[in-house]
Amino acid sequence: MPHTTTAHRLASFAAKLLGGPLPVGLRTWEGTRAGPADAPTVVLRNRRALRRLLYAPGELGLARAYVTGDLDVEGDLTDGFRRIWALTRAGDLNRAKLGPREWAEAVRLAARLGVAGLPPKPPAEEARLSGKLHSLRRDRSAIAHHYDLSNAFYQLLMDESMAYSCAYFTSGSSSLEQAQHDKLELICRKLGLRPGMRLLDVGCGWGSLLVHAAKHHGVEAVGITLSAEQLQHIRGRLAQHDLEDRVEVRRQDYRELPDAPFDAVASIEMGEHVGEVNYPAYAATLHRMVKPGGRVLLQQMSRGHVAPGGGAFIERYIAPDMTMRPVGRTIDHLETAGLEVRDVQALREHYVWTVRAWAATLEENWADVVALIGETGARVWRLYLVGGALAFEENRMGVDQILAVRPDEHGGSGLPATREW
Repeated sequence: MPHTTTAHRLASFAAKLLGGPLPVGLRTWEGTRAGPADAPTVVLRNRRALRRLLYAPGELGLARAYVTGDLDVEGDLTDGFRRIWALTRAGDLNRAKLGPREWAEAVRLAARLGVAGLPPKPPAEEARLSGKLHSLRRDRSAIAHHYDLSNAFYQLLMDESMAYSCAYFTSGSSSLEQAQHDKLELICRKLGLRPGMRLLDVGCGWGSLLVHAAKHHGVEAVGITLSAEQLQHIRGRLAQHDLEDRVEVRRQDYRELPDAPFDAVASIEMGEHVGEVNYPAYAATLHRMVKPGGRVLLQQMSRGHVAPGGGAFIERYIAPDMTMRPVGRTIDHLETAGLEVRDVQALREHYVWTVRAWAATLEENWADVVALIGETGARVWRLYLVGGALAFEENRMGVDQILAVRPDEHGGSGLPATREW
């Protein structure tokens, strides 16, 4: 009978926890199915998938099962995420707690289905950092986990500019490449860059802003990164564009900067890696590095008070030790450091379009991606991009460009009273 199948037993147990029916379909390794027919279907390919959920209930267990292939999704993965997050907003998932009675039922069900056993080993792709949080050594390891994955992979995923941050889609942005160009141009205009100025890029990625600002605005620039792979890539780009005499790149932490002040400072989606405790020192460094009257431009992701690290999956697989905060708190840090915030531009919807373009590229080049980073690594990135785009779409995450200035001794900002970009 249908109600005695493995799928129906699992669906019934989940419904008790949720206080309502599953929003997605469920199919087990035996081929039995339960749940709505018009929804994406979660496929449990083996008993190990349930064992992962038993030992790590919630997001982490689901992520481990998915990236290893023990669990799969048939149908639209984004639609499946939307249905689950709808339960979260309604509060149903928050009520799904395993009390003593539920644990006892879960153990009985696991025994009946042959799921009991030792916990499966976590995938090798999970970050395993050691040392004091946000120490120089640990920060290097955290950055290496994500950014040293493979230059060839990032070149496959991103457009030619290698801009790994939110693009800016204008009416003339016909492609991701054009939108990234428009983002870089917007940053340069906000910073008021002119030939001969000195620009510092804190956390310069693969050098997109350094190359753009030097080629199109005639600046001299210094970029710093903790990633060995990024450093190697940028030096190749500088030689390719004949910019080695005007742009310098270093493998250096922001806490190690010795330079005299620059005319302008940018930091594009690097502040998320600083940590809340160290953010005042980071903001003070930005203030110290720019001349009085000089401008500072941050582009940074924001998040509410829940899961500032992005959640268990992001923290284990993508960006360990990352910290996001409400944009207002970031502004407080900058003002405390002595910077005057002059403009904040929200780009949240632009990140939806950016990430979905990356996700489409990932799927179009799936075989090549698997060849570069393996099947498990490719599934990590599929989960990351699909979930990330939805987080920005549903306003669980934001991203903003914040323009600030270091006032001179008389309080002058060097900026016009009206916006000029």
